[in-house]
Amino acid sequence: MKNHTAVQRRLLARYGEIQDRLARIEGDRRHTGKPLEQDFEEQAIEVQNDEVLDALDGSIRLEMAQIQRTLTRLEAGTYGLCESCGQPIAGKRLQALPHATRCVSCAEAAPTR
Repeated sequence: MKNHTAVQRRLLARYGEIQDRLARIEGDRRHTGKPLEQDFEEQAIEVQNDEVLDALDGSIRLEMAQIQRTLTRLEAGTYGLCESCGQPIAGKRLQALPHATRCVSCAEAAPTR
């Protein structure tokens, strides 16, 4: 098994960053620190902002789940191996996408969601 300490450190640092960001988004969504505006037009803008915050929340939670899965794979010793064919995933691919679970060939062959 390769030593993936640097990858693990990078993932844990990123996880901490996005956890902080998620907490700020939660505060913004709850309008912590300021009540809703009295003006109807301003309220409409705040509702639109809430929709953007909801989308960001979903994106951040997805990234957190990917990081958690990657950390689990690191711990299990399966990080860097394709989940489909079992072959090693190229180092450059893992640098670009540390959460990659498939080699390029298997990823291209997989149906798009």
